[in-house]
Amino acid sequence: MFTFDLALVWLDLAGVFFFAVSGSLLAAKKQFDIIGSLLLASLVALGGGVIRDIIIGAGPPAAFTNPVYLVPPLLAAILVYFLFSSIQRFTSLLTLFDAGGLALFCITGTLKALAAGMNPVAAILLGVTTAVGGGLLRDITANEIPTLFNARDLYALPAFTGAALTALLWNIGTFNGVTAGVIAAWVFAFRVVAWRRGWRVPLAVRGWHRAGVSSGADSRGRD
Repeated sequence: MFTFDLALVWLDLAGVFFFAVSGSLLAAKKQFDIIGSLLLASLVALGGGVIRDIIIGAGPPAAFTNPVYLVPPLLAAILVYFLFSSIQRFTSLLTLFDAGGLALFCITGTLKALAAGMNPVAAILLGVTTAVGGGLLRDITANEIPTLFNARDLYALPAFTGAALTALLWNIGTFNGVTAGVIAAWVFAFRVVAWRRGWRVPLAVRGWHRAGVSSGADSRGRD
């Protein structure tokens, strides 16, 4: 059985870094100062894990007990500070780094919940919460429409598939480093392809269109 050992800690730290870069990139686009960049990077990178640890009652969240978790946000803020002027044309970078964090956190969140004795369904839900929680906090803080609620984008669904696959493989005893990499690659590819191709899920009410809903006007938006 694959346990939440040192390898998973590194996996978790990698997810922290990817999300932190996405936060610093958004801060740069919003013209925040370097402190704002660091805080937004920390919020998105650590927010999901803090929510996870509080829910499962794991004691003080790892972000506050292990100083190494503070290194990725600091590194991300520094890298964006020095490199953003040369990469600001590539707006897709924010989505790519966000997808990387999403792919890793849906796995680590699910695994930590399973290791804490939660049932598979609860573990899947907590894995998704871990994956999308930081991004939700990031977007709200930066006064952006949260990606989680964007009708023109898929966000929670890739995380859900990754969390479900993780729980399934854990319970049948086939989860290991290789399968973890396959799941992460799948979630990352699902998220990026859906974003590039404009894949969407139906709106809350059948027949609604994606423009003019709130005003009641004729639907002239794109489905």
